[in-house]
Amino acid sequence: MTLSIIIVNYNVKHFLHQCLKSIERSKKNIDVEIFVVDNNSVDGSINMIQNEFPDVKLIANEKNTGFATANNQAIKKAQGEYILLLNPDTLIEENTLHETIIFFKKHKEAGALGVKMIDGNGDFLPESKRSLPSPSIAFYKIFGLSFLFPKSKKFGKYHLNYLDKEKTHEIDVISGAFFMTRKKILDEIGLLDEKFFMYGEDIDLSYRIQKKGYKNFYLPTTSIIHYKGESTKKTSINYILTFYQAMIIFVKKHYDTKKANPLIFMINTAILIRASISIVKRILSKLIYPILDILIMLFSMYILKNIWATNYFSDKNYYNDTFFEFVIPFYILFWLSGIWLKNGYNQPVKTSNITKGVLVGTIGLLIAYGLLPENLRFSRALIILGALAIILNLLCLRHLLNLLPIDFLKTQSNKMKRIGIIANDNEFKRISRIINTTNQNTNIIGQINIDKNKKSSLGKLQQLKEIITIYKLNEIIFSAKDITAKEMMTYMSKMHKRIDIKIAPTESTFIIGSNSIHSQGTLYSLENTQKQKSSIKTFFKKYIDFFN
Repeated sequence: MTLSIIIVNYNVKHFLHQCLKSIERSKKNIDVEIFVVDNNSVDGSINMIQNEFPDVKLIANEKNTGFATANNQAIKKAQGEYILLLNPDTLIEENTLHETIIFFKKHKEAGALGVKMIDGNGDFLPESKRSLPSPSIAFYKIFGLSFLFPKSKKFGKYHLNYLDKEKTHEIDVISGAFFMTRKKILDEIGLLDEKFFMYGEDIDLSYRIQKKGYKNFYLPTTSIIHYKGESTKKTSINYILTFYQAMIIFVKKHYDTKKANPLIFMINTAILIRASISIVKRILSKLIYPILDILIMLFSMYILKNIWATNYFSDKNYYNDTFFEFVIPFYILFWLSGIWLKNGYNQPVKTSNITKGVLVGTIGLLIAYGLLPENLRFSRALIILGALAIILNLLCLRHLLNLLPIDFLKTQSNKMKRIGIIANDNEFKRISRIINTTNQNTNIIGQINIDKNKKSSLGKLQQLKEIITIYKLNEIIFSAKDITAKEMMTYMSKMHKRIDIKIAPTESTFIIGSNSIHSQGTLYSLENTQKQKSSIKTFFKKYIDFFN
């Protein structure tokens, strides 16, 4: 057996499916065994593996054992000369397995190997090559010097940004997303340290391989897509604690007390700083809109009551201070409650919910107004005019804040998706059916054909940049059946970053993209559509219609 590939899966069924399909294309003429260790997923991953990939050796855990323990379960059963630890949210090129095995055969000193990684938008991932977290390197990383001076040989050592990413280099740390090594080395140094539940085990294993006299290499002649499912959680307190505690475990294990203590102090300081920032950001993200809304409402009502008093009652001082100090806050309470009830403060913000919320609050306010004593009824007209003014001002506020580069201030886009599909005729029809069946807010502009002689499409694949501009496309879908992973990654890296990129795996009923791992709502999937239907008859009809 030449190669054993080990994938630890936890609730990322669609990405796992795509990963396994990419392995099938890459393993030609290589004696390969594939292990999937499922850490008690509840998304149907196990059934998918059993039904669609019967040759995969499945280990189904009854609890989430963590990354290191799960990998070790498979390593103990592996028969390959080489071991590849691979994340499920990856897609490898057709030449990846051949290139890496050839490299190992040519370089007997190689102990572990990583490859060039890009994310789902085609951007290079700096963790493709890293240094060990020595006290100085950790200090520069924790306190932001590596971010401020990424190309500095002194401050930028953590991600080795001063090294050419297009050239092969000896490095310290191989990423756990694609970690290839020799089975005999694991027999020498031992398996992954199970004290690391998640994060840090790749650093530990890389270091132990180096200590045995082997070298670790970064190989850019082949690439993988790594969707980095955990990336959006890097500001969560749980991630901060888990990641930095893993660093403390590593430091205590490999550094003497003299070096370890100051480094542990820095890590604990980083935990405190990062956790504090995370808490403040979380509180701010929850309160920023309600606070701004209160200010907008107060301002709107203050201006409006003066205008109304002057023009309707001919008395600028008609409304006394009590009205502004007590009555208007009472109105605002109803409007805020209405917005909250209509999910107007859920993220991303949906502007239609703001309008609905203010209207609901106004109705409630008018009902309450009718129950008040006569001396507390100031003006129904003022309430209605105030609601209209507040709706207009709040929508303007949302629009202005949406222009800022701050994620939690973004509003949900209702912009129609203008999609170009890179595929041959049959795959274009199949992909179009999936999109149309999911009833998404989409508009399929046309086919970008791989066949150079095809004249009825939007244009040639080589003209992709011009096609996107001319037809104002904001989403591109690649057919994995018709275009190689290598070609996909090449075009992805050249695309504008505002373009959403998705991939339609071969023989699948879903289309997956760079943001799909964070929210199922961004995934085109027949399965998701069916879950929204209560009728069994409708469920079967969708699938029958699709395959007819």
